[in-house]
Amino acid sequence: MAHFAKIENNLVTEVIVAEQDFIDTLSGEWVQTSYNTNDGQHPEGRPLRKNYAGIGFSYDRTRDAFIRPKPYPSWILDEDTCGWKAPVDYPSDTTDMYGWNEDSGAWVVVEDLRLPPV
Repeated sequence: MAHFAKIENNLVTEVIVAEQDFIDTLSGEWVQTSYNTNDGQHPEGRPLRKNYAGIGFSYDRTRDAFIRPKPYPSWILDEDTCGWKAPVDYPSDTTDMYGWNEDSGAWVVVEDLRLPPV
């Protein structure tokens, strides 16, 4: 069994698990996707179409890749992974949790998730 995404107008509208023989009986365009592929990586070294497809993802035929919806207007598509990147790197501080603030264009500490000092 494998995962397949139904593509309509370059958007994923459905994802199912099925055998190829069953997919061949369905109408519409179905493209295989890998549950273990994320940002162009696969634990066994065989990424398929850059990302596991989800409803609302786009399918880019030129890149042969599934692309998540853009999370923020300022984020940039990484051409190698087909994942979205903030214009500023995530902080390396390990005691705080951060969330993206689009208005300031920066990562900000999420106060209620702050870890106690060690």
